[in-house]
Amino acid sequence: MRPSQLIAVLEREFLSAAEGIHTPVMLWGPPGVGKSQMVMETAARNSAPMIDIRLSQMEPSDLRGIPFRVGEAVEWAVPAMLPDARRHGLRGILFLDEINAAPPSVSAAAYQLILDRRLGAYQVPDGWAIFAAGNRQGDRGVTYAMPAPLANRFSHFEVEANLEDWVQWAYGQGIDHRLIGFLRFRPELLFDFDAARNPTAFPTPRSWEFAHRALHKFGDLPDLLSGALEACVGQAAGIELMAYLKNLDRMPDIDAIVEGREAEVPTEVDLQYAVASALVSRALRAKGQTGAKEIYGNILNYAGRLPLREMGVMLVSDMHRNIGQALFATPQFAQWANQVADIVLYE
Repeated sequence: MRPSQLIAVLEREFLSAAEGIHTPVMLWGPPGVGKSQMVMETAARNSAPMIDIRLSQMEPSDLRGIPFRVGEAVEWAVPAMLPDARRHGLRGILFLDEINAAPPSVSAAAYQLILDRRLGAYQVPDGWAIFAAGNRQGDRGVTYAMPAPLANRFSHFEVEANLEDWVQWAYGQGIDHRLIGFLRFRPELLFDFDAARNPTAFPTPRSWEFAHRALHKFGDLPDLLSGALEACVGQAAGIELMAYLKNLDRMPDIDAIVEGREAEVPTEVDLQYAVASALVSRALRAKGQTGAKEIYGNILNYAGRLPLREMGVMLVSDMHRNIGQALFATPQFAQWANQVADIVLYE
């Protein structure tokens, strides 16, 4: 399932905890695809705390607590890391990451916590959702086969990388528009992991974020930049990205485009992707500012000049996803829409 759909699932499951109809969710997927990020975003969007427990690093007693004697009976000290309404709040997310990397003895201790929302005398507060994540057994991570009793305590979803979802996330997070343009040009490189090769560095949504950081740290040091990018996304993808970046010297003047001045329109497909991502980034930067409508209009005029009309549709679609209804109020939008009506309606 694509990330945008799973975020909606997590949101609904989080809200359902307070209603008493929450089902624990297990996210499966290869490394770097964004499982943990989606859970963190759900917590942040709801201004709720998230307690991240790595069961792979625990012993059974870490969950159950330490026994101590009270008179003639033995009670258990509840671990401070478990959700407590007084200390952590009435609602939140208990996230069991790397759950299938935990030894079976630890998984067994989690059974009651996950399904019954209790562990001995301890009970998970009503407003807390339980999410978990883990790599698949074929992903060369440290994993155990999930016992059937534990698996039956979750609803299971598999996370798949999706370029459109990543692009929308990237614009919102301020990821370098050059990386967005490159992955539009080479979408198969968003995620390229072959467990049989056992690579150390490889392209994933997470490692492209590392590449974004490398661009800003080493962008003025070309002798180091190539190696830094390869260290993030692997040798093959890093070499391709460097070749793409060097070709951007031939890009038209982006300032001229957003200001409505004359600017060339590239014929090379890779440069068209680069220009489109740069213009969406500029439009997003102008959002809410004086003169934004004029900038949107100039970009729409340029979109209508792109040799590949599908490229213009992609550019305007990305603008709409990040700007919203304000784009429709731009006078140039109707003119552009008429130019591409046959593509939008029939293709």
